[in-house]
Amino acid sequence: MSNLEPTSPANPTPTPDPAPVICMDAAAIATAIDLMAAELRALLDSRAITAPLMVGIHTGGVWVAKRLHAALGLTDPLGHLDISFYRDDFTRLGLHPQVRPSHLPVAVDNRHVILVDDVLQTGRTIRAALNVLFDYGRPRSVILAALAERDGRQLPIEPNVVGLHMRLEPGEQLKLTGPQPLVLVRALVPQKPAPHHPEPPKTREATP
Repeated sequence: MSNLEPTSPANPTPTPDPAPVICMDAAAIATAIDLMAAELRALLDSRAITAPLMVGIHTGGVWVAKRLHAALGLTDPLGHLDISFYRDDFTRLGLHPQVRPSHLPVAVDNRHVILVDDVLQTGRTIRAALNVLFDYGRPRSVILAALAERDGRQLPIEPNVVGLHMRLEPGEQLKLTGPQPLVLVRALVPQKPAPHHPEPPKTREATP
């Protein structure tokens, strides 16, 4: 006789999510960042901008910004922003971020700023980043660079320079892992577990 108990239909074995798919490996990302740097140089030259200030958005945007900053040979130190509490959907999404302090080592007033993010989707992260940036001062202009952009925009925000364009299926996301190596993966959005509501204990009716 087998000692194995049958699986209860009420508690089926959960199906594991598919493994993330690599969209860009470290070599592809290095190539994309080189191309982005070349596009940024051309854009800066066309606008006669000689000394831009670069700012990355935590966390992946800072990883990308560090590489662009080095490729462009910028002299001013790199700045970084944490926009966790500035998102207008912070409460609705129930985010529990690891908050990091923003740091802008150079005043942004009347400066040309290159704002860098890893993945652009809804546009709400960029909107929040602009709010943080303007809390520090009034830039003369802002150029937006993103390693990847995907469909799903909810606000009229578009990058000036982008490394990869992608269309995803509903329920999918792009995520940059790193910092060493940098890898861009395509995966399912984690689903929140359904709330558990235990059934009330059944009462036995008294026998008349």
